[in-house]
Amino acid sequence: MLSKPRLVRCLDLVALIGALVLPLAAQSVPPNVSIANDPDVIGAERLFSAWIEGQIAYRGLPGVAVGVVSDQQLVWSTGYGFADINAKLPMTAKTKFRIASNSKLFTAIAIMQLREQGKLGLDDPVVKHLPWFKEKPAGDDDGPITIEQLLSHSSGLQREAGDHWASNKFPSTDEIERLYADRQAPFAPSVRWKYSNFAFALAGLVVEKVSGTPWADFVERNIFKPLGMDSSSVDKNVAGLAVPYGRRMPDGSREVVTFIDSRGMAAATGASSNVEDLARFLSAQFRRGPRGGRQIVSGGSWREMLRVRSVEEDWTSGTGLGFDVYRVKGKTYVGHAGAYPGNTTQTLIQLDDKVGVIVLTNTNDSFPADIAQQLMASVGEAVAKAAMTKPLTLAWDPAWERFAGLYRGLWGDRQVVLLNKKLVVIMPNAPNLDSPILLEPLGSGEFRFAAPTGGGSIFGVVGEKVRFVEQSGRPVRMYFGDTWIDRVPEQ
Repeated sequence: MLSKPRLVRCLDLVALIGALVLPLAAQSVPPNVSIANDPDVIGAERLFSAWIEGQIAYRGLPGVAVGVVSDQQLVWSTGYGFADINAKLPMTAKTKFRIASNSKLFTAIAIMQLREQGKLGLDDPVVKHLPWFKEKPAGDDDGPITIEQLLSHSSGLQREAGDHWASNKFPSTDEIERLYADRQAPFAPSVRWKYSNFAFALAGLVVEKVSGTPWADFVERNIFKPLGMDSSSVDKNVAGLAVPYGRRMPDGSREVVTFIDSRGMAAATGASSNVEDLARFLSAQFRRGPRGGRQIVSGGSWREMLRVRSVEEDWTSGTGLGFDVYRVKGKTYVGHAGAYPGNTTQTLIQLDDKVGVIVLTNTNDSFPADIAQQLMASVGEAVAKAAMTKPLTLAWDPAWERFAGLYRGLWGDRQVVLLNKKLVVIMPNAPNLDSPILLEPLGSGEFRFAAPTGGGSIFGVVGEKVRFVEQSGRPVRMYFGDTWIDRVPEQ
């Protein structure tokens, strides 16, 4: 598992590299030109390719497969280096990899599918479904560990269920149950964010117990097949897998890693996939609506999964349900890293722009989070610009200028200021002008309160209507949602 601080530091590079691409992409794209054929997207692909080919050459990486998704389409995918060095087999977007901890996303979705069927609740104690799971308390006031805490890395449980990262011998489900009898959680539930593969193995066992189906079969039937992920599987040594290589040793050599079955830890790390299949999975996260067909969970469940439930101690990142979440420079990124013997991976999604990137590598020292961020900062940002559509807004009505002025109430003053064909609201006694509130016109003299934050004051009615009461054609009162303040007469 790649550390979150490293990924967050990588995210800081987006603005720097994006500055090289975004000015080019600011031009409007003709409606008959696809995103993939946009000149700035093609230029960004060349920029990224030049960089990643240098990484492969100078660092001796075996191979890398990448993809960039825009909403419902895979805009660009390619491979670099080799899937098999000895056979000189080129890496492609169809090459399969062990995607490791990206498997956790499928486990979280499986839980949400069962929840939508009314078969379990996120606040269910784990012991309700796994009677043998009677943890030894870490403190004298521990509550029961819940399913939600398993999925959000807030259970306090130990990271692993054995020595598999040293021995490459993963425990069976029966061995996990026996191993746990001798363990004690380091922390009580909800004390802090603590990454745990063991917690997701338990979540997979909950899926099996509640559904009556092995986790791998459940995921195949309810996630892979509906999404058309025909190249994805769980713990199968299928044709088309990249040869996995260990880290580069001081003499430049890399050991070839044999196929390793994750057994009882599959729900945490056992899936295999490729760029094309993961692109279908990323696109699913941009769809909304009721569950059915390609909509593997409802829009409401997607929102719940992407909402942060626990945060790292430095508050730079957190976890929703399965998904890691990062907030950097005003943008939210979600996804997951993965590390398995001979494979490291990264999925990363920018929710606001509906852009996602996929990086799959067949070695353990490639730092895919770094690669994903360079891909997002170059090709991803260019794709976001090319796909951008100008939002529909009402034409400015000069008559709205009459709403500008000073308004006063029990809780302070607000000044409506006329800018260039727009109205904003400020606190005239505020220490700065950092966050003026935009009044988005809705028509008929009504506006929407548009603000960057949810608001803690009585005027923080983000998303709600703002309207004006008039007498003899002059505004006398302004309503923020249900709160009102009166216009101060001009002297």
